[in-house]
Amino acid sequence: MTLRALRMLEVEPVAIVGTGDDGGSSGRLREGLGVPPPGDLRMALAALSGDPAGDAERQGLWWRVLQHRFGGTGDVEGHALGNLILVALWEELGDVVSGLDRLARLLDAHGRVLPNSLDPVLVVGDVVDRDGHVTEVRGQARLTVTRGMLSELRLEPPDPRPCPEAIAAIDAANVILLGPGSWFTSVLPHLRIGPLRASLARSSARKVLVLNAGPQVGETEGFTAAEHLRSWSRLVPDVRLDVVLADPQAVEDTVELVAACRQVGAQLHVASVLAGPGVHDPSRLSAALEPLLEVDHHSP
Repeated sequence: MTLRALRMLEVEPVAIVGTGDDGGSSGRLREGLGVPPPGDLRMALAALSGDPAGDAERQGLWWRVLQHRFGGTGDVEGHALGNLILVALWEELGDVVSGLDRLARLLDAHGRVLPNSLDPVLVVGDVVDRDGHVTEVRGQARLTVTRGMLSELRLEPPDPRPCPEAIAAIDAANVILLGPGSWFTSVLPHLRIGPLRASLARSSARKVLVLNAGPQVGETEGFTAAEHLRSWSRLVPDVRLDVVLADPQAVEDTVELVAACRQVGAQLHVASVLAGPGVHDPSRLSAALEPLLEVDHHSP
């Protein structure tokens, strides 16, 4: 949704995507071939191509082909064709970034998509249940549906190879947008890659967090908006934010949220960005982001 919103502002962003997905087509490909999971990378490329406000029927042929998912009962069942194309490009070119750039040119993508790591990673969390018992939960797919409070988050391997182009993009950025997304399995894992976290921490770019539309069943069940930020402060205290963008429907207590924003160094910016409960609207998000992107140079 963030990328589609930026497309409406004629911004060509660099999207930095996580490599922890271990479910579905991506999980099968990473397990069988040892490649980074391609699904989220494919989705980011799709968001940067075609009509940002269009539905599937209005999109171009290559956009629809990229998103095509096979049915049936054979080996390709459940695979998105774009995932297979990406993996084929990686094998042919011998380089993940070159494969992404080549497919971006084919799709006439308005922007660039990069992985945060050149290695597939396993997202591991320590989850505390209501009785205070701690359980280690391994894998993004399992963490997404696990109930309980996540007290610690780590990656395996603990020091995956960062994508040099991603770090260069952060260093050059004037605005850095984070979220929305699955909080512990999509947003925060970026901050568990040491060099990428260090780049974010030292960056003088304006850092804007688009707060989630509400708690996610399992992963952040029962979370208030403020609790998202308190977990940020606890897990990544060295990465300060400048702006937190939230929809009034997702704010239970404005005073509490303002205090939580101060904990991470940010000001609260409230704007109507939801299409309905739990769903961001690209047009509304675009309008809310526009004044936050008013900078002197560079694109985010």
